[in-house]
Amino acid sequence: MNSSIVSIGITNPGLPIPQSEIARFMKLAHQLDEVEGRKLGFLYRMSGIESRHSVLNDFDKLSVEDFSFFPNNQTLSPFPGTKARMEVFQTTAPDLAAEAALSCLNQVGETSGSLTHLILVSCTGMVAPGVELQLMEKLGLSDAVERYCIHFMGCYAAFTGLKLADKILRAEPEAKVLVVSVELCTLHFQKEYSEDNILANSLFGDGAAAALVMNSEKGLKINSYLSQVLREGEQDMAWGIGDFGFEMRLSKYIPNLLDQGIRQLKETFERKFRLSQIRNFAIHPGGKQILQKVQEAFGLGPEVNLHSMEVLRKFGNMSSATILFVLDRMMKDADVQGDILSMGFGPGLTLETLHLEKR
Repeated sequence: MNSSIVSIGITNPGLPIPQSEIARFMKLAHQLDEVEGRKLGFLYRMSGIESRHSVLNDFDKLSVEDFSFFPNNQTLSPFPGTKARMEVFQTTAPDLAAEAALSCLNQVGETSGSLTHLILVSCTGMVAPGVELQLMEKLGLSDAVERYCIHFMGCYAAFTGLKLADKILRAEPEAKVLVVSVELCTLHFQKEYSEDNILANSLFGDGAAAALVMNSEKGLKINSYLSQVLREGEQDMAWGIGDFGFEMRLSKYIPNLLDQGIRQLKETFERKFRLSQIRNFAIHPGGKQILQKVQEAFGLGPEVNLHSMEVLRKFGNMSSATILFVLDRMMKDADVQGDILSMGFGPGLTLETLHLEKR
């Protein structure tokens, strides 16, 4: 018997915010003139994103006077510091994580009392005592449950969490491991009008997802995995803690770097995963261009990105939680059968690959 993802629960804060309303907020926040405003609006329309979610209530407001987290003035001064943003994370992340976790467990009739391990994944907030302790309390878990935290690894971190769960099950076959990703990306809005910030502000949304991993004949069987670092892109995707939240470096060259990297690694993928026999792909929707470039690098048609594109359209990029949203859709799609190759990307430039089998 092999370890499998037997269920996935997903959730988002608040109502979906249309991408056009977020674009309007950005024009206000960046104090753009008419020409720059039109350029920004075009970028948002071409993003492939129709809506996103946020724990903040400001992104759909018509006027700065209506802001509740950001200051009520044109310059957003004083701009909220990292402490204020982490306070929001600490108060909102546990409830969102618990909602995803309960959804995950209820789908397969598991009780929280059966869990032996908890893995919390997040790169958008850190606090100690951590969110995982609050989550244990909300779920009624035993204080003896083993817990692990995976922080600051970026969009591929859920892969790390799933790999850790698989290794736990290899050592303890009776274990039941809950992997919970909670990402509140919109807390880290940056008002400096730079290329990195423009891209990041146009893509990221908030969400949480939980996956139950255990030895089972059902669900998505975890077959194998592979990690690669594309060092030529080391400075093109990065994530650091600044005075005004977490700051992202997100180069426009990332899609091309991934395209080149995947083409170079195709022989490695073939040996490891028998790539030519795989028809289903779950690609982290880091952006529309990334999905298109990965599809082209593998020589595939646009249909392989059906679920990833739909997640991007409805939710944007929710960092590490996003791939679990994609896998959730694929688990529920009767047309998806057999092998699935899942890929995620993050700082480094790191490429994580997971070979799954739907049963």
